[in-house]
Amino acid sequence: MDPGIGATLREARNRRKLDLSEVEAAIKIRPRYLSALENEEWDVLPGGAYTRGFIRTYAAYLGLDGDRLADEYRQATAPPGGERVPRRIEPVPASARGGGGPRISGPLVAGLVALALVGVVVAIGLVGGGEDGANAPSSQAKRAKKHDQGHRGKAVAAKPGVALRLAATAEVWVCVLDGSEKPLVDGQILAAGSEAGPFRSRGFTMAFGNGEVRLTIDGRRADTPASNSPVGYEIAAGGKLTPLEEGERPTCG
Repeated sequence: MDPGIGATLREARNRRKLDLSEVEAAIKIRPRYLSALENEEWDVLPGGAYTRGFIRTYAAYLGLDGDRLADEYRQATAPPGGERVPRRIEPVPASARGGGGPRISGPLVAGLVALALVGVVVAIGLVGGGEDGANAPSSQAKRAKKHDQGHRGKAVAAKPGVALRLAATAEVWVCVLDGSEKPLVDGQILAAGSEAGPFRSRGFTMAFGNGEVRLTIDGRRADTPASNSPVGYEIAAGGKLTPLEEGERPTCG
């Protein structure tokens, strides 16, 4: 008879004569979570992809089949209607990201149109102004030029908020909320090599099933440590990155 997930983990650890503190030092999972796994206290654990990741990591360290035990957990805890399976985001080919050719941005098109209008107005002023006005731009042309300068100034103004892009370096569960707590990545699993974003908001809160994710904030790579345990961060206005404690992280899904 199958002894169960918890008993299987505990017996394997005891055979290797390891205590929980030694396991924590090796795989970076807190002892309270390790104990909850061995006692099958699922309500203590984050659940879903988090817990399956813990089981895989712990089992692999003990020389067990982590995928099999994680699947047993999924089947044992799935609701009657079936577990909601997070949508996997597959890697986006580099050739597809470029859009197939150069694109002209909206602000650039508007600037070109405005410049063309200025040229028309100046030409009309020169033709209708006679010799006395040949070398001086008309008042209408001056107004058009001023309007164009103001328009171009708005076009090059920086967009408000913070830009964020995610890249998975290994399979990772992801939850990202924008500054209004709207889900941008709603408890999904990113495959290794896939990306999400770019997103733009006044700020973000996020949680990951492990540290296998690379963050790029306003075009700069963020310094985030590698971790086998769940991690979370907040990005405030200006791009400041702050780690979040366990109870502060969003959950999604």
